[in-house]
Amino acid sequence: MRTRYAIVGTGSRAAMFVRALTVEHRDTCELVALADPNPVRIAVHNARLPTPVPAYPAAEFTAMIERERVGTVVVCTVDRYHDEYIVAALEAGCDVLTEKPMTIDARRCARILDAVRRTGRRVRVTFNYRYNPLHEEVKRILASGEIGEVGSVHFEWLLDVRHGADYFRRWHRDKADSGGLLVHKSGHHFDLVNWWLADEPERVYADGRLFFYGTDGAGHGAGRFAVDMDDPELGALYGPAAVQVDGYRRDQDVFAPGVTIEDDIAVLVRYARGATMTYHLTAYAPWEGYRVMFNGSRGRLELEVVESDHVAPVSAAAVKGFGTPVEQGMVSLRVHPYWARPRDVEVSGYERKGHGGADGRMLAALLDPAGPDALGRPDPLGRGADAEDGARALLVGLAANESVATGRPVRTAELESGIAHA
Repeated sequence: MRTRYAIVGTGSRAAMFVRALTVEHRDTCELVALADPNPVRIAVHNARLPTPVPAYPAAEFTAMIERERVGTVVVCTVDRYHDEYIVAALEAGCDVLTEKPMTIDARRCARILDAVRRTGRRVRVTFNYRYNPLHEEVKRILASGEIGEVGSVHFEWLLDVRHGADYFRRWHRDKADSGGLLVHKSGHHFDLVNWWLADEPERVYADGRLFFYGTDGAGHGAGRFAVDMDDPELGALYGPAAVQVDGYRRDQDVFAPGVTIEDDIAVLVRYARGATMTYHLTAYAPWEGYRVMFNGSRGRLELEVVESDHVAPVSAAAVKGFGTPVEQGMVSLRVHPYWARPRDVEVSGYERKGHGGADGRMLAALLDPAGPDALGRPDPLGRGADAEDGARALLVGLAANESVATGRPVRTAELESGIAHA
């Protein structure tokens, strides 16, 4: 029998799940409903299906679950509403797949964890980067002990001016909606380090500012940042017909008032077993990619990924993932042992799309009833992320936000206490 799925939130990110449920995994999954406050966006997704599925206003979410006999809900809404739909789905007897971040603050996190405990249902967070073949190999090397005990991690993530700017055009620009990039974007990265080290974040210090974007941004005059709404998919989901319904504009000016998130952020994290991580996110770089270095008691591990080495000039800024050209890039994974030459690690399965091929691999693990995550079978790498993993990643981002606001180091125990007693 196929599992019956419904998706709430039908923006652009929902397309990945719609396709997975109706094409790649249609033998084991059945998409039975879509819910959203905006019927125009639902209609766009339904128009691509051979047989449209029932469409529901978001206000009728619980009625939809009962009427369509939904088994699992996929949550792709604006981040600030994740907890509302996750908790309602759990209480209605469903399991949940939620886009990251699981939620945006301690109070909402507490609601989700409490609902998981009360209902006995399952929440899985789609931390797709765990399924990237490069990241899987990093996990294997660290677990093997080849570089010994990890003493420190240095992690730099660069968003280019095409991808980075997009967070400042959309609802993400308001921290009340997204928790800021430390929650919405960096949560991916904090989860990776938690998973790689198999450790708990304990103390966080951070500093950050809005440097490039916003009304006083240094990026004024650096180029054109208007998004190309002539793209067929963007235009269909967020064009005039959709705007007329709810007033949401996908193409806000990145230098206009209303930006309350940072674009340049530095974080220092101390983990329970003693390792430290220095982390930096830059959202206005000329190229996109990341570098992660692990210093251990027996050597050093270095990962470098260049996803695009430049942003090609365009008449109006294109959006990453929407018909944009793939620029040149490279990947490198190298082990530097003591007293020996470094060795390059060849990794098979890495793709220059879908987060290194991680999206497809994650969906197979989550949606295939015979897969390790779906049935809880042992996974040597422990890639599946549950609500507790979602909370641990959130802790780093929330503590960092608090540190930016107060100028002091923040112990995650302070936040954990709030979550436990909220």
